[in-house]
Amino acid sequence: MKSWILKAGATSIDALHLIDAPMPEPKAGEVLVRVRACSLNFRDQLIPQGLYMGGTIGTDIVPLSDGTGEVVGLGAGVTRFKMGDRVAGTFFQNWVDGAPSPADGPALGAPPAPGMLSDYVCLPETGLVPIAQSLSFEEAATLPCAGVTAWNALMEGPHPVQPGESVLVLGTGGVSLLALQIAKAAGARVIATSSSDDKLARAQALGADMGINYRTMPQWGAEAARLAGGSGVDHVIEVGGAGTLAQSIQAVGYAGEIALIGVLTREGDTNPRAMMFKGASMRGIFVGSRGMAERLNAFVDAHAIKPVIDRCFPMEEADQAYRYQASSALFGKVVITL
Repeated sequence: MKSWILKAGATSIDALHLIDAPMPEPKAGEVLVRVRACSLNFRDQLIPQGLYMGGTIGTDIVPLSDGTGEVVGLGAGVTRFKMGDRVAGTFFQNWVDGAPSPADGPALGAPPAPGMLSDYVCLPETGLVPIAQSLSFEEAATLPCAGVTAWNALMEGPHPVQPGESVLVLGTGGVSLLALQIAKAAGARVIATSSSDDKLARAQALGADMGINYRTMPQWGAEAARLAGGSGVDHVIEVGGAGTLAQSIQAVGYAGEIALIGVLTREGDTNPRAMMFKGASMRGIFVGSRGMAERLNAFVDAHAIKPVIDRCFPMEEADQAYRYQASSALFGKVVITL
């Protein structure tokens, strides 16, 4: 079988190599999956550069957390799945449901967990979910990380999005566009930001009610608060571009919530004092549980949500998929088909 390997000590995507690998065999409690599609996340750009948690990887790994396929083998004792089922891996293999805990890991695609960018992958049956019935393998492959992150941010906190509330999404990457689609299906009003008027128009075609070009409107946080009615935005999906947190704090409204997703918010003014006057809160989001993935899939089926796929690349061109995802042309998700 074919498998992509990221070599130990990697500092760039040049350390990605397509190899011939032995076929895995499922052990007791494991499921053998014929992978059909994978998708890329921002995290997948950091790992090859040695910039992800833990720094440079110390061993060869198969990359990517997000993958879908069909069940082609069952280890002894497996009861949750049968041959031919369409499944996706869960980002955290041990987080079944409830609040996060130190026992949630490992996360697919980074040591010590396996990754999905391989023709065949063995995973424990507890680390898989059935994919949404209405989605193709390619569409469903966009959800394990970005989709569950957006779902957690909007629907799993102490104040899930309600009809008529306002949601601010930053940029037009995978998490933000999936959050836009979930929020609209939940009856919210959505404000989107981008540095591109063309991308804002595309976001509005997906359902965004208003758009802000942050290049021409540097104080976009205050503008978002104004567009939300003057008292601020109910839910901010803060995906962590450099220096954006200060603007998100301006944008959030009274008793509103900032879902803190990004990893670059250390830059700029991040003093949260302004939130105190508004009784606003900030909640850290690090993907989510298997239960969240299952609830997201049911919501996707119920509301006919179709994730936005920018481009699909064949397995042999996975390195080119990485390069495209890192470009300014990105709108939505990049998928690799196997």
